[in-house]
Amino acid sequence: MSNYYNIIPSPVGQLTLIASDHGLMAVLWENEDPKRVGIDKGERSDNFPYLQQTENQLKDYFAGRRKKFELPLHFIGTDFQQQVWQALLTIPFGETRSYLQIAQQIGNEKSVRAVGAANGKNPISIIAPCHRVIGSSGKLTGFAGGLEAKAFLLQLESPPQQADLWG
Repeated sequence: MSNYYNIIPSPVGQLTLIASDHGLMAVLWENEDPKRVGIDKGERSDNFPYLQQTENQLKDYFAGRRKKFELPLHFIGTDFQQQVWQALLTIPFGETRSYLQIAQQIGNEKSVRAVGAANGKNPISIIAPCHRVIGSSGKLTGFAGGLEAKAFLLQLESPPQQADLWG
């Protein structure tokens, strides 16, 4: 199996997309810690289909035209990590969940810290929306892309404020 990558611009900095013949493997940040996910980038490609699809869907997302991604995903991780990452995919656009809620969702309420660690290792940022996971207090917590990027993504997904017509 070969991996392919491309680097694209975005409002949150350059993103490195990595895909295999099985689907998208990673969306990595500009200042990514190479040890965080440990996926081999492979060969640079401007025309690998999964990379092109991802780039197009990310452009639509950042332009406010896409709320759900439709891409084949190829997660590489432990069974527990995969459970957490699959749970991330169920968080609706514009909503957030706490680490405790994710732990409860996967049936292991006592695994809050492990959920946090798995969330931090999520290789497919934005698409598997780890930015939608916040602390139980409602505060933004650690994020591989930085808290500024997390805040930007959450703001991008927040509903526009409605004017009070009766006010």
